[in-house]
Amino acid sequence: MLPLQKFRDFIEQEQLFTQGNRILLAVSGGKDSVLMLHLFKAIGVNIGVAHCNFNLRADEAQRDEAFVSLLAGNLEVPFYVTHFDTKKYAAENKISTQMAARELRYNWFEEVRSSAGYDYIALAQHQNDAVETVLINLARGTGISGLHGILPKRDKLIRPLLFLDRQQINEIVEDKGIDFVEDSSNLSTHYTRNKLRLQVIPHLQEINPNLEKTFAENISRFAEIETFLNLQVEKLAAKIFNRRTDGVYIALAEIAKLNPQKLLLYELLKPFGFGENVVQEILDSLKALSGTHFFSATHQAIINRQDLVIVAKNIAVVANQFIHPATENIVFANDEITMSFTDELKFEINPNKAFVNADKLIFPMVLRKWQNGDKFIPLGMRNPKKVSDFFINEKVPLHLKASTPILVNGNGEIVWVVGMRQDNRYKLTTATKKVAIFELKIK
Repeated sequence: MLPLQKFRDFIEQEQLFTQGNRILLAVSGGKDSVLMLHLFKAIGVNIGVAHCNFNLRADEAQRDEAFVSLLAGNLEVPFYVTHFDTKKYAAENKISTQMAARELRYNWFEEVRSSAGYDYIALAQHQNDAVETVLINLARGTGISGLHGILPKRDKLIRPLLFLDRQQINEIVEDKGIDFVEDSSNLSTHYTRNKLRLQVIPHLQEINPNLEKTFAENISRFAEIETFLNLQVEKLAAKIFNRRTDGVYIALAEIAKLNPQKLLLYELLKPFGFGENVVQEILDSLKALSGTHFFSATHQAIINRQDLVIVAKNIAVVANQFIHPATENIVFANDEITMSFTDELKFEINPNKAFVNADKLIFPMVLRKWQNGDKFIPLGMRNPKKVSDFFINEKVPLHLKASTPILVNGNGEIVWVVGMRQDNRYKLTTATKKVAIFELKIK
């Protein structure tokens, strides 16, 4: 008898989907996915069947496709099929055949789900698959998340057979006389998962005959530990993250107080792509000089005085842009500077605006990034000051220096350190006849 009540109970317990949802089933033709199809059909859920032909096993692959197509037809459910040149994709992307097949199928499943109006994609992974996944993660190295193995539900993917192990599936399929096709590659030790299944797990089962049950209990505990850790990390981030427009600032003193330090900093920085090795480098460098950089694929972390600053790598560096009398706006990075003229002698204290004596401007002017040796006379002062010293006095973060625009007159003099201070030589006086107004508009 099909375990329909246990199937329903597991779906309800894990809140996999609700009544009325449409479910796309990934069916290879093997025991697991075929049993899943029969279970879904028996409880009356609105389903469709998706099958991938990876063109890796010649006649066997064609046989599998024909079998699943016939099965879907007999059960009167929609059937979707696709063909992949898996080896070509693997070669082009320089990944293993296994990884290529994984990427191809998951991408295609999502395409079908979205375009055909299904709510979830059901995968026929069971308890033994969960055991294998945990062992693979442990062998390769993993954090807390790798210890829970396969979750019953993640985003649009559901795994409704995780209440069964392989032996139970075999017994159900045999007892009900359910037809299926056998994938000969499952017997090959060429693949990591098969090596574990055929050579490692049998020895572990000698130590613990209830290995699957034990792992299922452990996986549940690990998942709860991860949930608890994530909640604590969220609270900690809310407390010590100072989120500004230019990045996330974390006081070095707060990092020094973390306990356990490496675990918590790793979890805090994980969303920015930083791995454990880089996290350790950061911890070893907490007393390093300002300007020390650390990198992930998407972000950089910079020790800036008393803070660790996390910024995206794509912070734009200002490129040289010429400004002519008719120029009305200059777009740089994600922001914009506008230029307008007036005969009205007016001034406003606003770092994002510069009110300049237009008669002193020489065109074309240039908008560029600051350069070593740049000097200007800050408004209200009499003597020149290096822009680099001005940045230090104003405590400008190191990562913002390259993205701070400098407005330069045609004679080479700095008119405005944009968004900060204009030059005293270009201030308005009672003799000013025409005012040029430059305004920084941050988008």
